[in-house]
Amino acid sequence: MYHYVRDLENSRYPLIKGLSTTHFVKQIEYLHSMYNIVSMEEVIDSIENNSKLPSNAVVLTFDDGYVDHYLNAFPVLDRLGLQGSFYIPVKPVVEHYVLDDNKIQFIISASDDSTCVIDDIKSLLDEYEYYIDDFDSYYRKFSTPEYFDSGDIMFIKRMLQTELPAEIRKKIVHKLFDKYVGVEESVFSKELYVNKEQVMHMHRHSMHIGIHGYNHSRWNRLNRRQLEQEIDLSLEFISEIGVDMDNWTACYPHGSYDKKTIDILNEKGCKLALTIKAGVANISKESRFLLPRIDTINIPINYDS
Repeated sequence: MYHYVRDLENSRYPLIKGLSTTHFVKQIEYLHSMYNIVSMEEVIDSIENNSKLPSNAVVLTFDDGYVDHYLNAFPVLDRLGLQGSFYIPVKPVVEHYVLDDNKIQFIISASDDSTCVIDDIKSLLDEYEYYIDDFDSYYRKFSTPEYFDSGDIMFIKRMLQTELPAEIRKKIVHKLFDKYVGVEESVFSKELYVNKEQVMHMHRHSMHIGIHGYNHSRWNRLNRRQLEQEIDLSLEFISEIGVDMDNWTACYPHGSYDKKTIDILNEKGCKLALTIKAGVANISKESRFLLPRIDTINIPINYDS
């Protein structure tokens, strides 16, 4: 599982959590030499027809439709004759919108001091008349460090991603994005995400294109009508790209799904779906909608050992 792939040290946002292009190339070359990189269609065939995958099979997946994937990942894969599977949220591509999760990432990356962001959140809650009786108790509750993130960063993420009501979250994220990033949203979106022509170019070169929602909403929080609309709009987009609609796949936004989600995907003919749970996938018809992945940001970068 890949997200940002870029020349981090020489970018405007060197603190964004991603894989440098240098490490990406080394990692792909290492995987290519030590494993069997297979296509998504081969995985589908193994599920549908019980065909045998080669030993040490690996499939490469790229989430969120970043232009990084087109500029930095796709040329490497194309040169080596390898397939990547790219999961594109539609709204950023067609409406030049920046997803709130991405806004939060760049707010954090652009700020010199996370405590300033926390102070701004507190002030904006007062400004929007959404009062938390004891802000410090919220901080203690949601500031547990996790993976590579400090307590401050986890507090910012939790408050702006899930804990505050959606309407308040959006207002605060918009304000903070204006303050810390200071780039018009449509301009930033065009710099951050692929465009439709780029997606079509990758598809013409045998890359797999799958669905990742229209709004990148958490699918387990939507009612059936909302979820079907998210999926149908995504299917309409990949159909326009030229995807084989008899062999389409999905990647859960934020890793979010429930029984309703799986039932709808099954009803609509989805062949498999990817989670963000860590692990090696056991390929079978029973597990086809619950496939785990390994986040490559957590893989050691010493590829010679």
